[in-house]
Amino acid sequence: MNTPTINSSRVESLDDALREDIRLLGRILGETIRMLDGVIVYEQIETIRQLAVRFHRNQDEVAQVELKQILAGLSDGEINKITRAFGYFSILANIAEDHHHQRRWRAHQVAGSAPREGSLAASVVLARAAGYSDAALEEFFRNAYVSPVLTAHPTEVQRRSILDSLDAIANLLNRRDRMAETVDEKAETDQELRRLVLTLWQTRTLRTSKLSVLDEVENALRFFDATFFAEVPKLYAAVQRAVGEQATPLPAFLEVGTWIGGDRDGNPFVDAQVLNETLARQAARAFGFYRSEIASLKRELSLAALLASVTPSLLALAAESPDRSAHRVDEPYRLALATIDAKLRATEAALAEKPFEGPFYRSAEEFIADLSIIESSLLNHGAKLLAEGRLGNLLRAVQAFGWTLAPLDLRQNAAVHEATIADLLEHAHPGTNYLHLPEDARVEILLRELATSRPLVSRYITYGAETAKELAIFDAAREAHLRYGARAIRTMIISKTDAVSDMLELAVLLKEVGLLKPTEQTLAVNIVPLFETIGDLQAAAKIMDSLFSQPIYRALLAQRGDTQEVMLGYSDSNKDGGFLTSGWELYRAETGLVEVFAKHSVRIRLFHGRGGSVGRGGGPSYQAILAQPKGAVQGHIRLTEQGEVIAAKYGNAQVGRRNLEVLVAASLVATVEPTLAEPLAESFVTALSELSDAAFIAYRDLVYGTAGFEDYFWQSTVISEIASLNLGSRPASRAKGRSIEDLRAIPWVFSWAQCRVMLPGWYGFGSAVDALIAKRGERGLWLLQSMFQEWPVFSTLLLNMDMVLAKADMGIAARYADLVEDEALRKRIFSRIAAEYERTKTHLLSITGQRALLDRNPLLRRSIVNRFPYLDPLNHVQVEMLHRYRDQTHETGLSEASERLRRGVHISINGIAAALRNSG
Repeated sequence: MNTPTINSSRVESLDDALREDIRLLGRILGETIRMLDGVIVYEQIETIRQLAVRFHRNQDEVAQVELKQILAGLSDGEINKITRAFGYFSILANIAEDHHHQRRWRAHQVAGSAPREGSLAASVVLARAAGYSDAALEEFFRNAYVSPVLTAHPTEVQRRSILDSLDAIANLLNRRDRMAETVDEKAETDQELRRLVLTLWQTRTLRTSKLSVLDEVENALRFFDATFFAEVPKLYAAVQRAVGEQATPLPAFLEVGTWIGGDRDGNPFVDAQVLNETLARQAARAFGFYRSEIASLKRELSLAALLASVTPSLLALAAESPDRSAHRVDEPYRLALATIDAKLRATEAALAEKPFEGPFYRSAEEFIADLSIIESSLLNHGAKLLAEGRLGNLLRAVQAFGWTLAPLDLRQNAAVHEATIADLLEHAHPGTNYLHLPEDARVEILLRELATSRPLVSRYITYGAETAKELAIFDAAREAHLRYGARAIRTMIISKTDAVSDMLELAVLLKEVGLLKPTEQTLAVNIVPLFETIGDLQAAAKIMDSLFSQPIYRALLAQRGDTQEVMLGYSDSNKDGGFLTSGWELYRAETGLVEVFAKHSVRIRLFHGRGGSVGRGGGPSYQAILAQPKGAVQGHIRLTEQGEVIAAKYGNAQVGRRNLEVLVAASLVATVEPTLAEPLAESFVTALSELSDAAFIAYRDLVYGTAGFEDYFWQSTVISEIASLNLGSRPASRAKGRSIEDLRAIPWVFSWAQCRVMLPGWYGFGSAVDALIAKRGERGLWLLQSMFQEWPVFSTLLLNMDMVLAKADMGIAARYADLVEDEALRKRIFSRIAAEYERTKTHLLSITGQRALLDRNPLLRRSIVNRFPYLDPLNHVQVEMLHRYRDQTHETGLSEASERLRRGVHISINGIAAALRNSG
């Protein structure tokens, strides 16, 4: 594989419009601040920006001293205003950058250029070059399954009110580009931009209360309105055209999923009531969209029976219409659509258990059947264009979204299932002492329970509160299947899986509510293990081999199409073993699982629990999918879309379409060319294994083996302040206390990003390369350079690391280190981090053949450089506020003054997260 580079000078010329947009929005914000807060505040902001830029460029100590003096002289109120200003500068720069990406994409399309890598068109070209016929492509998509899954984020930052204003600004930038505006129109557009920026400046950036789970559900639903309702059907149509118009309609191979409202792992606020309400709100949004589209079709399909020979089926559907208007007697399509609308209203009421009249749909398939009657009739009298328009998109939408919009995954920690089973067994068979049994004894008991239809749960027993809460969830899942159909809840995930019994425990709980029926050997949901730690990843293949060897489970799997889903945790494996070891052990786990699944004739579907940041498995999706080992994709892939980046990926329809297309395209390419990620030589595997072992030791020694490291982490980062910020619904830690083991991976990564260390995305690599070169000499370096050029697995790891290192800044990180009270501890740990950073950077540049970070990706480098004038000042301001806030709370406890400072710290957290674009 040759890693591409991009011509820097051409990038510069193409970016003139971007710079103009950034200047425009920055100027408007500056004018707003000058108008509302005065010239002095405006000039303070500009002085701080200039000093921060000087410090960034050459670590100018004089600039740093001046910056500290200016910040120290500001009042708490002034420093809060300055923090808000730089936060909004960053957000507006992001809007300009996103708009520019769309601008360049449109220019590429208009020019009729060759399809870009990652597009559906390019992937189809590649498939045909590999020998795929129309029939083979059709077969691929008929059996494919691609599912981005929306998740909430426990450190999700921006408020909905702000996101709405940002959307409006983006639309105005688009209007300025796309329309030939008159002088007056352009002036009005700019005036509207000023109104929106003024609104932003006087809108509260912080929430006054913590998000509830249902707030997170509502936040996610907006992306269906913004993107999914329109773009998923269009993508289906594009794929249909690619495989040939003569092909029969493809099934819903692309499915947007969610686990917001169903993820109970460490979130005590998700219960049966929340689960029921989540499904009800999803259904309401789906029905609202369908009825809106039916209303639009009624306006559009004004065809008269006198002029169009409709089919008898269409006439029969029209005859059921409740619309008796004399004006529509000769308009059978409008009458038929009125029939459909009445059925939809009745169905929605029935599902919500409200009174209704007349016939209703018992399933989404019946709704599709009625829409198909209209489609067939239109085709019958030559109105193909009408059939393929809004009606065709609606048909595909119903196939993709059904009654509940998105399948809702349920997730729970294995320890909770274990405790629930133990409680049930102790009541049914006193003295079982399940929690103290070895694994083989547990498996024996669980298999015995799965072999009988006798229930374990008794309605005459009062169980403990936690057991009752879990049983209520399973009851709610059963009711959801009865009400909405099996698609409503299709998957249950077991986090922290480390044994076969973890999956069998879930199977027993499903049996208790009838979602698993032993006598019929049927299973109504997918039982999905989540392997997260390094040890669990290493044991994954052995665990699944043992599970598949159990005849009872294997029979259940056969009934579900011989397909087993396995989820892999990128976040926790990174926190456990570091970036490099996590990436390598994930790859090894996948290769082992592929072998085991082939041995048992089971189809594998991997669910990748990737975050937005590289420290949690993030990075470009296309390259990540192509870097999967042979046999790991086979047209099937699921991956999480984390809350912090959902807005960036799917807040805009055009951008959302491209991101969806990338997932489909990569799944096709990875299946067509499954050997892309195969190492060309065994020496590649040996070398990366050696690197991983050495990086693991270096990372673990720092994070878990260094005395005082927890104190250093809690004092030098904003982790304490994050915990009190009203962000997501889920607590930052799984348990109370300061243990890094108990801390969730997301706030762990988020905290290191805020202080510009980015430690989870690179630490240990420099020491690992040192060790390999010490052992192999110059040949070791040559080998690593060959691996980078020829092995996507290794190059993807390094290119992601390149991006992280470019965002890190040890000069700014040193300022956060100054927050550590123990000087000896501060110097001892920060010197190790800084030295490892330099080692890592030096080796990365040498292996990739770059003179500077991101030389190979000037587009990304430009993006990051454009943010530094707003990002760096936020870091300097945040450090000043942390000093003040911590000093004041230490001296006087919480007070009005310290509360004002805490709000300022929280505003800076929002601003830095926006400037970095992916925070955790």
